[in-house]
Amino acid sequence: MREGNDTMNKRNDFASSALRSNMQRRDMLKLMGAGAAALSFGGMAATPAMAAEATVAFWATATLDIGDKWPEFARQSGVSPEFTDNGNDVGPVVARLAAGNANDLFDIGGFQGGAERELAKQGLIAPWDVSKIPNFAGIWQWAKDIPTLTYEGKQYGIPTVVNADSIIYRADKLGKVDSYGVIFDPKLKGRVAMEDAWINSAIFTAIYLKGAENKPIKDPGNLTESELGLVMEFLIKHKKDGQFRTFWNGWEQGVQLVANEEVDAMTGWEPIVYEGRKRGLQVEYAAPVEGYEGWGNNTVLLKGAAERGKADVAHKFVDGLLAGLYGCELGKARGYLVPTDNNLAYAKAHPDEYKADDVAKLADHVKAKFSGKVYWQNCRPDNFQLYEEWWQKLRNA
Repeated sequence: MREGNDTMNKRNDFASSALRSNMQRRDMLKLMGAGAAALSFGGMAATPAMAAEATVAFWATATLDIGDKWPEFARQSGVSPEFTDNGNDVGPVVARLAAGNANDLFDIGGFQGGAERELAKQGLIAPWDVSKIPNFAGIWQWAKDIPTLTYEGKQYGIPTVVNADSIIYRADKLGKVDSYGVIFDPKLKGRVAMEDAWINSAIFTAIYLKGAENKPIKDPGNLTESELGLVMEFLIKHKKDGQFRTFWNGWEQGVQLVANEEVDAMTGWEPIVYEGRKRGLQVEYAAPVEGYEGWGNNTVLLKGAAERGKADVAHKFVDGLLAGLYGCELGKARGYLVPTDNNLAYAKAHPDEYKADDVAKLADHVKAKFSGKVYWQNCRPDNFQLYEEWWQKLRNA
């Protein structure tokens, strides 16, 4: 009986406050006007023409919504998505899949990377048949190689959006920054910040300790008990020493720390750099010698879709995501990248809608990040509960 209770607790506890960071990405995009209404067809009513198409219920992170471009997507792909925002917090998502009705309501999930193996273990998702996704072949190899996309030799996740995070800094104050060491530099005591989320800040710290101080850390995205203790004790010590201005929480606070010139450097999301530049500040995004934190939003086939005979339509839909239109629109609206050359080919074929140079620049920018060292974000590390416990100790320190 205890084993059953423990299993259910794990399902319900699957990522909690740590994933606040990713929920805030969604809020950030809403505040920036990128919009993501949790309504069918991006908030539009279905037309008779659209009703004739095959449909899938797409339950995904709001950043994956392309709003009023879905009808054109449906025309080209033959599949109309009924889009619903899943909130992006993997904890409630898995709870609804495991003990709720999500698998009865939705066909395809668009989730923050790292959850696939746990979902597969619990039998909540079904594997993809990549032979039914012709455009899968065009996904860049390094995106295909994201470790959490497969389980027991089967493909459970399709990389739909990829990017990598590092350090925001004031170049006019600090010159060029190329190391996470700037965050822990005693000369900048009280002038640096990190995010109040282990999903990002613990991995950034682990990347630094592994790369700059040669600490015995194998995978910064999936720390062992001893590695996690090393990382968190390091952070707690620096917090007690007054190193950090704050552990910021949310897009607005992150932007304000930069805009109000409260910090000279902070770990965080690249869009904050662009917002700082809009406000006239000389803000840059570092290419750290220790490596980036890579992250992705991936599509998964919910087991309910397979059971309802929707698998073929689901495969057709995902193939459409990789065909070019979706990638061009997502890049234009969000600055996020679908990892395939089909985006550029589509832009060249539709110059009135998309600028091929802009599409190429975005691809080159993200490729440059992944050409070096990248450690993947993991929203469900093996020692998940210990991460939660340690992060609360940090907050209380």
